[in-house]
Amino acid sequence: MAELEPEIIDEPPWSDELSAYDEAHLITYLRLLDADAGGADWREVARIVLHRDPDADPTRAFRCWEGHLKRAHWMTKRGYRDLLDRTQDR
Repeated sequence: MAELEPEIIDEPPWSDELSAYDEAHLITYLRLLDADAGGADWREVARIVLHRDPDADPTRAFRCWEGHLKRAHWMTKRGYRDLLDRTQDR
């Protein structure tokens, strides 16, 4: 189940299948995609959405933002299918 403010790890787990982490972070992914589409600065997004401080540790914050945004884009191309399949099976 998607959470409003889930715990964010530095790099999302990567696989070719939808994970429990993905399901818990659906709202996070939507927020990232929305910010990206709106041209938001990655530093602001890292701070607000991912709770990373780009001033204190810019490399860590950037990698966290980049990895989660990449996974969010994966969800729009592949992951959503797994999500739909799971909901149809219930």
